[in-house]
Amino acid sequence: MFIAKVTGALVSTQKVPAMVGWKLLVVEPYRLDAAGRNRLITTGRTLVAVDMLGAGAGDYVLITQGASARLTPETKDLPIDTVVIGIVDQVHVEANCVYSRENEEHHANR
Repeated sequence: MFIAKVTGALVSTQKVPAMVGWKLLVVEPYRLDAAGRNRLITTGRTLVAVDMLGAGAGDYVLITQGASARLTPETKDLPIDTVVIGIVDQVHVEANCVYSRENEEHHANR
């Protein structure tokens, strides 16, 4: 599993029948900043993920890839490589809270 940030959505009007009706998100994997170990930073990669949960732009999510992406009942027959399997509320590393969804929402409402 990886942590990723939803940076957008992808619309595809022409696709294989198995993919009709599935929401596609543009996600950017993140990692722990090795220097201070107190924040998440981008890996610089971009992926397209099938959204199972209703995530939106700005959300940090859990993604899984490869064969693991097809291990849920909803995805077992889909031709996918990346799927959103969770929406992140908090990330704690050692004594640091490196991400809190509540704090992000609070700052966005200012």
